[in-house]
Amino acid sequence: MQVEMLYSKIHRARVSDANLNYVGSITIDRELADAAGLLEGMKVEILNVNNGERFATYVIIGQKKGEICLNGAAARKVAIGDVVIIVAYASYDFKELKDYKPKIVLVDENNAISAIHHKI
Repeated sequence: MQVEMLYSKIHRARVSDANLNYVGSITIDRELADAAGLLEGMKVEILNVNNGERFATYVIIGQKKGEICLNGAAARKVAIGDVVIIVAYASYDFKELKDYKPKIVLVDENNAISAIHHKI
């Protein structure tokens, strides 16, 4: 049997930009995406701490340091400066859960990595 579990998250990142006229997605700084194990095209859930919005989109890797940009329709669900949690899930079988360790990437107010740990 497979169970869906937290794979990784970027916790409390700040939205640096919102681009309504771009194809839908979230652009994430390459360093942040790599630290969280997020791949380009990977489905993620966005949790907006400021307004309670929860929605899914996919990752685009950005080149700007600290970039968290919501694109297309998702841009309507955030404001620049909003705090968001970016979450990815994966399916695991019970055998894999013996060594289960999600990646939790904590960031500061400029979206620089402040810590990485593996506890929920």
